[in-house]
Amino acid sequence: MDHTVTSSAEPALIALDWGTSSLRGFLMDGEAGILAERASAHGIQNLPQPGPAGFEAALAGLCGDWLDAYPSLPVVAGGMVGSAQGWVEAPYVATPADAATLAGHAARVKTAAGRVIPIAPGVLHDAPDGIPDVMRGEEIQIAGALAENADWARNACVAMPGTHSKWVRVADGRITGFSSYMTGELFAVLKTHSLLGRLMPADREASPEDEDEAFAIGIRAAQAAGPGDLPHQLFATRTLGLTKRLPAESLAHYLSGLLIGHELRSGLAALRTEFPADTPLLLIGDPRLCRRYTRGLAGFGVTPTAQLGNTAPRGLFQFAAAAGLLPSAAASAGPAVTASITSAP
Repeated sequence: MDHTVTSSAEPALIALDWGTSSLRGFLMDGEAGILAERASAHGIQNLPQPGPAGFEAALAGLCGDWLDAYPSLPVVAGGMVGSAQGWVEAPYVATPADAATLAGHAARVKTAAGRVIPIAPGVLHDAPDGIPDVMRGEEIQIAGALAENADWARNACVAMPGTHSKWVRVADGRITGFSSYMTGELFAVLKTHSLLGRLMPADREASPEDEDEAFAIGIRAAQAAGPGDLPHQLFATRTLGLTKRLPAESLAHYLSGLLIGHELRSGLAALRTEFPADTPLLLIGDPRLCRRYTRGLAGFGVTPTAQLGNTAPRGLFQFAAAAGLLPSAAASAGPAVTASITSAP
């Protein structure tokens, strides 16, 4: 994908959102505007070749012309590129954390051409009375979201649907805590590698009405669940099909509603008991998945305050500014530059 925005602004930053399965690059101006963006499938698990040379090749393939055209432009990166399997490891920083914390603990890699690229670290939440939790990449998205609204930086709950969903506590401009849910991965494993998926046809799709109804049944089952009920309710994915209570093509949507419903039940319970009253609830993630979560939240009588798109570019801009690579932006951006990310217990 290559998308260019017509603008007279001068480039100020090359920002790389480098994940497990994809690499996205953004050419940005000094006001955090995106002048051009590109994407490739060269995530850290799909490089053109193994080792550091593979990262070099992926970078050159995506934005080598930007690097050549703007040899003095700063480049920053975030995401799984800083993991133990990445280009260079950027160890986790502990909560509470903000853009300044990330910048102060950035790892750096030097390309063959001599360019130094700061890489944002992930965030670790390890409360003495809890279990450890980590994020890598989401902290950059949150920094971008907080830069858009000062009220959110003061206090917010950020729900981030995905393979490993996050529910994040933001307070006083920092991430103070978070909890992860393996909702997306559980759905994929159960659908593909368990008995439950055997009744789910790969060549037929449910009608929109049947999809909505099956998803709602899954949400309601999660709402009504007692302690330890999830394994029993999971098996219902099979028996609802065997008894023809649900069409085969609707079973995956029941399973999705059930797993999302259990996540929402837990996340909303924490929101109500551990967050201040009237805390904004933000959704950040894939638009289609966020719409599904919005439908699930409606079943619990909750409407999210906002559903945000891709906030990673703005977060990488904040990271670069906090690192002193964009002095004019750092001076003018105010609290958003140092907005912190806090994990929720």
